[in-house]
Amino acid sequence: MDQKNFIIAIVLSVLIIMGWQYAFPPAKPPVNQQQTASTQNGTAPQAPSGAPGAPGAPGTQGTAQPGAPANQPPQIVSRSEALARSPRVTFDTPELVGSIALKGARIDDVRLVKYRETVDPKSPPVPVLSPVGGEHPYYAEFGWSPADPSIKVPGPDSVWTADKDTVAPGKPVRLTWDNGQGLIFALDISLDEYFMFDVKQSVENKTDKPVTVYPWSLVVRYGEPKAEGIYILHEGPYGVFNNSLKEWGYSDFKDNKQQKIATTGGWVGITDKYWMATLIPDQKQKVDVTIKQTGSGPDLKYQIDYIAPGQAIAPGATATTDAKLFAGAKIVRIISDYETKYGIDKFDLTIDWGWFWFFTKPLFWLLEWLYVHLGNFGLSILILTVIVKAVFFPLANKSYAAMSKMKALQPEMEKLKERYGEDRQRMNQELMQLYRREKVNPAAGCLPIVVQIPVFFALYKVLYTTIEMRHQPFFGWIKDLSAPDPLTILTGFGLFQWHVPEFLHFFNIGIWPLIMGVTMYLQQKLNPAPTDPVQARVFQFLPILFTFMLAPFAAGLVIYWAWSNTLSIAQQYTIMRRHGAQIGGKGKPAVATAAPAPAPATAEGGGGGKKGSKAKKR
Repeated sequence: MDQKNFIIAIVLSVLIIMGWQYAFPPAKPPVNQQQTASTQNGTAPQAPSGAPGAPGAPGTQGTAQPGAPANQPPQIVSRSEALARSPRVTFDTPELVGSIALKGARIDDVRLVKYRETVDPKSPPVPVLSPVGGEHPYYAEFGWSPADPSIKVPGPDSVWTADKDTVAPGKPVRLTWDNGQGLIFALDISLDEYFMFDVKQSVENKTDKPVTVYPWSLVVRYGEPKAEGIYILHEGPYGVFNNSLKEWGYSDFKDNKQQKIATTGGWVGITDKYWMATLIPDQKQKVDVTIKQTGSGPDLKYQIDYIAPGQAIAPGATATTDAKLFAGAKIVRIISDYETKYGIDKFDLTIDWGWFWFFTKPLFWLLEWLYVHLGNFGLSILILTVIVKAVFFPLANKSYAAMSKMKALQPEMEKLKERYGEDRQRMNQELMQLYRREKVNPAAGCLPIVVQIPVFFALYKVLYTTIEMRHQPFFGWIKDLSAPDPLTILTGFGLFQWHVPEFLHFFNIGIWPLIMGVTMYLQQKLNPAPTDPVQARVFQFLPILFTFMLAPFAAGLVIYWAWSNTLSIAQQYTIMRRHGAQIGGKGKPAVATAAPAPAPATAEGGGGGKKGSKAKKR
C-alpha cells in the first residue's frame, strides 16, 4: 500500500516515455528507391485540379496546359546536369544558394548555406528543392488557368525571358512570357535575406477583349521521403485553414486520394523535420486548396496547390496577384518574425511544438536566451535544469521531507510486516494508521516525478524538433546534442568504428546514458525501500530499464536527466540529514523519530494507540 501510488507514477512515466517512441510508432513509410529511367521522365505537375482550364476540366480538350509532359531524357542525371538543362537566374545569399529555371519558371534549386548534411562542415549543404531530371525532384511553380481554353498560357516547357541573371535581397528579377495572342504573362520574383520568396503574378491584356484567368501556385515532391517515423513528430503535408491546423501523413493520400479545402488566409506546405516548402496566399483572399498524390511506385508524387479567384482583365489593363513561398530551415525566430511581418495566420505552427506547447515554447525561448549569453546549448541545458529545480524547490522539499519520514519509518514498517505476515489487509490498515499518526503522505514522494513529466517532454520536443539544436556541440565527445551519445559500448566507447546492426541498437549504450543510470541508482538508494520484496526488485530494475530506454534519445536530454538526478541527490541528501533519516544501507535510522509498531487493534479497531504513544515518548 505504501508504495502503490509511487509505483503507479513510475509505471505511468515509463509508459509515457516509451509509448511515443516505441509502443505506438506510425508505420514506417517505404524507402523510396532511386527513380528509374522510365519513371523520372520529367513529367511536370498538373495545374490545380478543378481549376478552370486545368487538365480534365470541362472544355479543355486539346488545349496546352500546365501538366503537359516535359520532354526530358529518360534517365536520372546528377544535380549539376539536371540544372544545366535550363537557362537560369541564380541567387547567393547568406542563407541560400541556388537558382530559378527559366524553362517552366520553376523555383527548383534551393540549398541551405549554413546547414550541412552531417556535422562535418565540409559536407554538402542541405538541399530543400531539387530539379526534375535528378534524384527526388521537389519544386514550386506559379501559373494561370484560363477560362477560355483557346487562350495559351505558359506551361512546363515554356522558356521565360529574364531581365537579369541574378536575384538578390532588394533586387528582384522579372520573368516574362508572351503567348503571341496579345497577353503578356509576368512573374516578379524577389528573395529576402532568409527563406521567403515573394512572387507577383501579373497578366497584361493587349487584346481588344476582356480575358479571365485563375492564378495558381503549387509545390510538387516526387517520391515518398524517408521520414523519422516517430509519433511525436509530424512530417508530410500540413497547413492552417480557416484558423485551424490540419496535418496528414503521406499514407493518407494513397490510392490517389485527395483533400480539398476552401480557406481564407493560412498556408499549406510539405514539411520535413527541420525544413519545409510552404505556399502562403494573400491572407485576405479566399482560395481553394488541393492536396493529392498521383502516380504509383517510383512514379509517385505529392502535390499541394491553391487556386485564387478568377481575374477579369479588361483590354489594356493588367491584373496582379501576390503569392509567397517559404523554402528553407524552420528557424523559430525567423518563423515568428514572418508571422508578424506578413500577418500569416498561425505560421508558428509550422514547427511541431507538441501537446505541451505551453511548456515547449517558453522552454525554447529560455534556452535560446541562455545560449545567447553562454554560447553553448549544453551549458544552457545545465542552467535550465537548475532553474527548473528552483521553480519546483518548495514542492520537492515537501516531497523529500515526506520521503525522509518514510525512510525513518522503515523499521516500524518491517515490524508490521513480520507481525501480520500474509494478512495484507490488516497490515495495510495498520500502515495507514501509522502514516496518519506520524503525518506522513506515502504519495508525496512521487509528486516531483509527476510534475516534471511535462517539463521532460517539453525539453524532449525542443531537442528533437527545433533546428536550433541540430549539430550543436557540448564538451568532449558530444558534437550534436540532438543526436544520441556516439561513444557506445558496442564501439568500445569510440576505440573502433563499425556499423552496429539494427537489432543490436537496444544494447548500444553510450557514456551519458550510463552516467544517467548511475545517478538514478544513487538517488533511488536515498528513497525508502518497499516492504514488498517484489516491489523492491521492480525498483532495483528501474535504473537499468531507464538506461537502456534513454540510450537512443538525444544526448542533450540524457545530460538533462543525469544533471537533474545529481541536483536531486544533493537536495534530498541535505533534507534527509536534516530530518535524521538514515542514508543508505539497512539498520536503524540516524535519529529515532518514529514510533514502534502499535499493539494489535481491538475488536473496535482502536487498539495500540496508547502503547504506541508511550513507546514513542520512551
